[in-house]
Amino acid sequence: MNRTLSLGYSPCPNDTFIFYGLVHGRVPTPGVALKERLEDVETLNSLALAGALDLTKISYHALGHLRERYVLLRSGGALGRGCGPLVIAREARTMADLAGARIAVPGRLTTANLLLQISGEDFAQVVIMPFDRIMQAVSDGSVDAGVIIHESRFTYRQHGLVAVEDLGAWWESSTGLPIPLGGILARRELGSRLIHKLDAALRASVEYAFAHSTEPRTYIKAHAQELSDTVIDRHIDLYVNDFSLGLGQEGEEAVRTLFARAEERGILPACDLPLFS
Repeated sequence: MNRTLSLGYSPCPNDTFIFYGLVHGRVPTPGVALKERLEDVETLNSLALAGALDLTKISYHALGHLRERYVLLRSGGALGRGCGPLVIAREARTMADLAGARIAVPGRLTTANLLLQISGEDFAQVVIMPFDRIMQAVSDGSVDAGVIIHESRFTYRQHGLVAVEDLGAWWESSTGLPIPLGGILARRELGSRLIHKLDAALRASVEYAFAHSTEPRTYIKAHAQELSDTVIDRHIDLYVNDFSLGLGQEGEEAVRTLFARAEERGILPACDLPLFS
């Protein structure tokens, strides 16, 4: 008899691309049935904080508060170079100009907000809103600036907006490491044996998507905010890479460095439990 596990991930093209094989029976998961739930990243963060999901995509910021209950899988996440959040505004400004300003972020526990907070001082006046509403809020003056993620990286210029800072580039230049954006978590109580099987199945799902890249397109378009094939392709190319197959030593170092910096600033609590199962 199959054990049913809840699985959360976002409707963004990188996640639907990665999880397509896993939830459409292209990758075997013996003894396990997965019940998927697609939500925006901040909702997934909240669900994980409430302990409502067995497996879930998560912001690394949220993981910093969840290490007592969850472990990180090595496959399926979003980590890389040239893929960090962008700070945008209506006109050219510097980050120093934005001290004390109202800045829209796509969730309090998103990695986008964490990077904003550790990149400088006095960015506490954040306004929480869904990522797909941030550009309009900046355009109409509801906020002074915004931190954008996902497809918005490719379309903000169409809204007459300008980039103030690439937080991913800032991270890379200050650490020499790729930027950790989001990972996949599993409940610690599932046990190491099952967690390792799930991690292997997730890697196989990424491999399947790479090998059959056109097959998931209908599923991806059914959930994407932007339906342009060009935008979808750029999104997947940016966020799905070798680190999605496995973090490796460099990826693990990037995650640990992010947590160490956030702990130094008092943004995240320290945790002595192992990060992986």
